[in-house]
Amino acid sequence: MVISKANLSLRLKGIPQPVWQAWWTVLMFGFMYLPIAVLAFYSFNESAISAKWTGFSFKWYSRFFHDERILQALSDSLQVALGSVTIAAFFGTLMAVGLARYRFWGRDIYQNVVYLPLIIPDISIAVATLVFLAAMTVPLSLGTIVASHVVFCLAYVSLAVSTRINSLDSHLEEAAQDLGATPFESFRLVLLPQLYPAIISGCLLAFVCSMDDFLIASFTAGGGINTLPMEIYSRIRTNLTPDLNALSVVLIVTSSLGVLLAEFIRRQSQAKRSRV
Repeated sequence: MVISKANLSLRLKGIPQPVWQAWWTVLMFGFMYLPIAVLAFYSFNESAISAKWTGFSFKWYSRFFHDERILQALSDSLQVALGSVTIAAFFGTLMAVGLARYRFWGRDIYQNVVYLPLIIPDISIAVATLVFLAAMTVPLSLGTIVASHVVFCLAYVSLAVSTRINSLDSHLEEAAQDLGATPFESFRLVLLPQLYPAIISGCLLAFVCSMDDFLIASFTAGGGINTLPMEIYSRIRTNLTPDLNALSVVLIVTSSLGVLLAEFIRRQSQAKRSRV
């Protein structure tokens, strides 16, 4: 009711609808991204005090690249992300193919359970994983972070691959088997090449989410393990310095490039299918 009154008042004032819609869109995007712009602006601040601008400098970007704790945390995060994405790519692809090509009892329930990590809050997954590891008396380490990240990485890869495989013609695999190919050969030579764009896209999204995760990693990390988001949080608790602003900008840019690359691969694959 409030929106309709606002629309009516704007029209009465003679403002065209596309104009106020454009301004409203700019206002909303400004509200969301203005803090990021401010953070990026102060990452080039020469002063060690973030709230005071004294000049333009790249020294904070240079400083965190020579910070041993940051580099070690980055190494831990990369190991976790690469390990979890590799496992998720293998099992997520096989799971998506099985759910799309075969019918069995409980298939719909299983499919819904697979996608639950995309809906459940991270804190719930973190607590549940920690309770399970404690009940199984599994010591916390880098491997437990990888295992916990596989849960949601699996969902991302499986969702991307299942969306792709549902648009493919299953008769191509049947034709390959009629020509003498085994089921494994038809999967490897016919189906898998068509799934590569979806697999890569899902892996890139899963990699970005794994690198950015803080809650699940902090609950399942062992002693001496410190991922990049955990290191950033530990420093913010004491003092917010411009080198953290610079690091945050690098992470934002890297994550955005990963998402854009995944979207580009998806669109290229879609364009190829439409031409065929």
